[in-house]
Amino acid sequence: MPATKEDIIMQLRKDILLLQGFKPTSVSVIDVGLGPVTHAFPNAVFPTGAIHEFVSTGAENAAAAGGFVAGLTGALMGSGGACVWISSGRKVFPPALKAFGIEPDRVIFLDLKREKEVFWAMEEALKCEGLAAVIGETPEIGLTVSRRLQLAVEQSQVTGFLLHHNPRHLNAIAAVARWKITPLASTLSEGMPGIGFPRWNVELERVRNGQPGTWQVEWSAGRFHPVVPELLALPQLEGSQEQRRKTG
Repeated sequence: MPATKEDIIMQLRKDILLLQGFKPTSVSVIDVGLGPVTHAFPNAVFPTGAIHEFVSTGAENAAAAGGFVAGLTGALMGSGGACVWISSGRKVFPPALKAFGIEPDRVIFLDLKREKEVFWAMEEALKCEGLAAVIGETPEIGLTVSRRLQLAVEQSQVTGFLLHHNPRHLNAIAAVARWKITPLASTLSEGMPGIGFPRWNVELERVRNGQPGTWQVEWSAGRFHPVVPELLALPQLEGSQEQRRKTG
């Protein structure tokens, strides 16, 4: 059958991406449940088999980035495989990972003393094809080290998450995307006790061959959902009118 106009346009887009240096990062497509965020990436596919950098400052933002990455990792582990979490000062509480669909006994935690050991362990772990993801926490990383990590994932197709906390120097590294995750206030359903579902402001500062942007997402029912702005002003307006009737 002759190619349609849409088929020709799609093929041209793929050819342009190849000319720009984009290489498909995985033979399989894994839906990590990011919804509209995935449209920021080439072909609207979340890049697996690549390094993702998450930059954060302060303990609150670091915790938000860790939670968001846990949600992504849980999706990647859904089809099997374990995860390796490497750091020189681990703060994650393993039982809390169950909220993101991760059984703690499927995560191998490596607590090391020096940054060089973290990078070495991360590179070696990224070479293991049986892993679903590798997470590394470090305040600093150079371009040379990041290139070594990228070369490792290109061979194994394992996805790497680099949690870059309180960096002194924010330089360009060999990562497919640079993320900035900050927490948002959660909301409660009327009459429900406790706290609401985790919410984040998700900013893609850099995307290789993609489109940066900002989104607000919530974690509920085992996946990410776009945050729909609530009409919070309506009850306040009704309350003010009632108050005016009482005082007028």
